[in-house]
Order: sequence, then C-alpha cells, then structure tokens
Amino acid sequence: MSKTIIKNAIIVNEGKTFNGDVLISDSIIERIAPLIDAPNATEINAEGLYLIPGIIDDQVHFREPGLTQKADIYTEAKAGLAGGVTSFMDMPNTNPAAVTRQLLEDKYELASHKSLANYSFFMGTSNTNIEEIKQVDVKHVCGIKIFMGSSTGNLAITDDNALENIFKYAPTLVATHCEDDAMIKENLEKYRLQYGDAIPVKFHPDIRNAANCLKSSTLATGLAKKHGTRLHILHISTADELPLFSNTTELSKKQITAEACVHHLWFDSSAYEKLGPLIKCNPAIKDKHHKEKLFEALLNDTLDIIATDHAPHTWAEKFVQTDDGKLNYMKCPSGLPLVQHSLNVMLQFYHQKKITLEKVVEKMCHAPATCFKIEQRGYIREGYFADLALVDINSEWLVNKSNILYKCGWSPFEEDTFKGKVTHTFVNGNLVYTNGVFNESIKGMRLSFNR
Repeated sequence: MSKTIIKNAIIVNEGKTFNGDVLISDSIIERIAPLIDAPNATEINAEGLYLIPGIIDDQVHFREPGLTQKADIYTEAKAGLAGGVTSFMDMPNTNPAAVTRQLLEDKYELASHKSLANYSFFMGTSNTNIEEIKQVDVKHVCGIKIFMGSSTGNLAITDDNALENIFKYAPTLVATHCEDDAMIKENLEKYRLQYGDAIPVKFHPDIRNAANCLKSSTLATGLAKKHGTRLHILHISTADELPLFSNTTELSKKQITAEACVHHLWFDSSAYEKLGPLIKCNPAIKDKHHKEKLFEALLNDTLDIIATDHAPHTWAEKFVQTDDGKLNYMKCPSGLPLVQHSLNVMLQFYHQKKITLEKVVEKMCHAPATCFKIEQRGYIREGYFADLALVDINSEWLVNKSNILYKCGWSPFEEDTFKGKVTHTFVNGNLVYTNGVFNESIKGMRLSFNR
C-alpha cells in the first residue's frame, strides 16, 4: 500500500478553512488531522499552500471522437489538471454523436486509455432515440443532454413530442442547453439582410438574446415540473432566467438546478471589441447587467454550480473569412477553451473580495458532486477518493503560448496576469501534476453515481 502525506496545508473544505495534514493510502483519503505522523509515507510539504478538493467540471466538450483537430480527451484532460480539475463530464455532440449506448460506451473506452483525469459522458438525445435513453446506466452515466436550441453539431430536438417524451421517461438527470431556435433564426435574418454573412460579432448577443434563453428555460422548467424530471440547466447567461430557480431548498433536495459558467461571469459584451470571434459562444456573452446578476445568484445559491462549457475550436476556424475578406460570422463556430483557467478566474474574484474561497470550493467542487450524486468525490473527507489540488493563491503568472495546454493553442485570457496557481494535482491519490510536470503512468477512473 502506497502512502502520501500532505503536511501543513491550509485546507478549504465544507465552509471552513483550517491548517492540517492529509494522509492518503493508495487512492483514498485515510485521515485528516492537525498533525499526522506517518514515517513511511511520501511527504509533500504544503506550507503556505491551500488544499482544495479536485474541481469537478460538469460541462466540457473534449471533441473526441471525430473532431480531434480541435481537441481530444488526452490533451484537454491534461489542461484541466493543470488548473485543478480532476473530474469532467463531456458532452455528446461529437462525431458520431453519442446517441446510443454503444456509441456512449465507445467514448468511455477511449477515456480509459487516454484520460489522466476522472471522466463521465452524457448520453445525447435525438428526435428518435427514446428507447436508448430509457436504458441508460444511471449508476455509471452522468446524465442525459438535450440541446433545446441548435449549437455546435446537429443534436437540437425539433419534435415537440420527442422533447415531451424525454422529460417523461428519462431515468436520470436531464441537462439542457436552453435556447429557442425560432427566435434566433428570426433575429439572425434581420442582421443577414443588412450584413450578409459578415455580421459583426458584437451583434451575437442581440441575435441570441435574453428573450430566447428565457423562453427555452421556461419551457424546460415547465416540463420538468409536469413530469417530475430531475433537471439541470446548463450555462445560465441572463438575469431574466433567475426567477425560474430557487434558493430556499437544500441542494441535495432540489428537483431543478442551474449553473453559471466562468466566461459569463468574467466577460461582458464590451469584450467583443477586443476579442471578437474568440468569445463567440452559445448562449452568448451579454451585457454587464447580466454578468452582475449571475454573480449575485451564485452568492445567494440561486445558481448552484460554476462550470466552464469548455468548447475549443482552432484559430483558423474562429477567423474564417468571406470572399471579400471579412470575418464570416455564419461560419465562425461558437465556443472557447476554458478548463485550464476556470479556477484562476474565480481566484481573481477572490482577490477582488467578491467571493470567498469557501464559496469557490462549494460551487466548483462540492455542488457538482452533490447535484449529480457522484460517489465519494467532491469533498476532502476520510474514505473519499483523494482528488485534490494544492494552490499557491498569491503566485502571479502570465498566460501565454508557452503555458497554454489546450490542443487549439490559444486562450481568451492570453496575456492576462492571474494571481493564484495550482502547484500539485492528485487524482485518486496519484500525484499527476507538479509545477508543470505530468506523471502519466496511471489513468483516471470512470465516475460512479449514487442513484
């Protein structure tokens, strides 16, 4: 049995911050105490460093299979580990799309050989795969994903009866991308009449506006209440949608939950002038008012989780041009890479005194585990898997090409200086990342769920 002891850490866990040691035996946290004597254990001196549970990102697009020119499971899981992300849940809009149990299991098989982080994959939905959905393995699949509006890929549900049946028969958590295609198409045509394909990106939040998000989220919550569905709405981007959610019920008992993503907290529509297509995403980054209200909703527990919606595209794809040399809005894909830097964003807010470390850990580590009923993860507890990250919260560093680990090779935070950096990341007790160096000898595990 291998043993590792993390000494003198500042532990942030379950609403408290305290000094202590953590003893790891093989993959499990064996003991947490102010002082642990373990002479045969490998010792890591964590003096001055903060120890947090590994981040669980419930919404990523790692692009494998079929879209690996943008990203793949191996590269993006590594990028996440450098940012303290020890578990991820990947979306089904790959090629082929994961809309059958066999295609879903094919993705799990890929991850078992490639991912240094722990993993789970959503079952995708189509207008015709209700029988596959009914038979999802609820113990070993994180959830069912519905694209209620078109985004990257062609998985949008266009049949009202199919949508109703998914909510009615889904055997486990349903996660939704909520946008209304009809409203988007109507808005889009107005701008195409004026600009053709070269619509300025600054109009993206007008095309994919707040009203379209609200209409779709209202439909989703209505269906969930009608059928008693366990619903989780992904990447809320508007203040308008917040009244749909409650902060008066304990998270573990909520039927309907929701999340904010770091880019909707960090950027607002003023950033289109500088970053343009690099921050084009669905749902769109909107004006400052929405950003401020989303942050308030996180702090008061109306929104439950902080995630990324990590969705990389190549630089060339982002800057595809029309025949006359203008940016082709219609062919510019939506999405941006974020999984390596999500904790850094939240640490910046901490340094700005907008949020506590305890709240950051709650929303990025504890809440995803509770929301999805993940077994033995998301907390620093004896008997839990040792998914952990050590963080130097005062270390300043510049994001640049030399330290961006995404396969696409770029970040919307490039040339930004962050204060706070992950120094060590443990996955199932294995020290997989240490100050820029990876140990790739052991792969991550498939997540399991207490359902």
